[in-house]
Amino acid sequence: MLSYRHSFHAGNHADVLKHLVLVQLIDYLKQKEKPFWIIDTHAGAGLYALDAGHATKLAEHEGGIGRLWARDDLPPAVAAYVDTVRPLNPKGTLNAYPGSPWIAYKLLRADDRLRLFELHGTDIVTLADNFREAGRQVQVTHGDGLAGLKALLPPPPRRALALIDPSYEVATDYRGVVKTLEESLKRFPTGTYAVWYPLLAKPEARALPEKLKALGAKSWLNTTLTVRRQPPGTYGMPGSGMFVLNPPWTLEATLRETLPWLAQTLAEDTGAGFTLETLAG
Repeated sequence: MLSYRHSFHAGNHADVLKHLVLVQLIDYLKQKEKPFWIIDTHAGAGLYALDAGHATKLAEHEGGIGRLWARDDLPPAVAAYVDTVRPLNPKGTLNAYPGSPWIAYKLLRADDRLRLFELHGTDIVTLADNFREAGRQVQVTHGDGLAGLKALLPPPPRRALALIDPSYEVATDYRGVVKTLEESLKRFPTGTYAVWYPLLAKPEARALPEKLKALGAKSWLNTTLTVRRQPPGTYGMPGSGMFVLNPPWTLEATLRETLPWLAQTLAEDTGAGFTLETLAG
């Protein structure tokens, strides 16, 4: 069952960055045999149609996954990401897009676990339906994902990745992310925490990366991808960022090789670009 609710955003440039990083984080965790958990605090509906509903109006995916879909020169990290989308489109036409829960689910091994949280009353029904055949490997919870994350830490296998990507529609979302991570690092300091955030003119959005740097994690990586200029006084999201606390040591090199190509490929004007900064442990 596919959800149309967020289809006009699914697969856009922000999803490309978020899901490319997510795939790299999961692949790194899989290098060791010991099982791990993935905790998705804002799971959404899990699967999205691109050929109906809102997708036919704004078609944001055309500037994201759509620009990568038919290319044969994808860098390895981009190819690994695009490969997570292909099984939903077996005929080759891009009609469906997986949210982060579905991407994570399809990359798990038998002993790994996925914990999904969603607060919205409509999306949680669709999310549960999309994972109705996943069995005990996936647990879907209707509730506040930030509170749910803290309650799960530390996880039984002592290995976990938390993906945190609220809508940031209200200022309290920014404060909630920082507070949750501060408490999570106390409970489980060795976990990997990946935070998606929008590049907006709002003071809360501009201040978030610096607040995350100040949390005291042993190491962190902060990267942004911008696809266009944003003139003062205009609205919209020209780019987004991923802030990873306790990132794998391989992630920086992978992104340095990948982001120049990605920024050029997704560019809408000369304002496109990327940033990448790290603190090594």
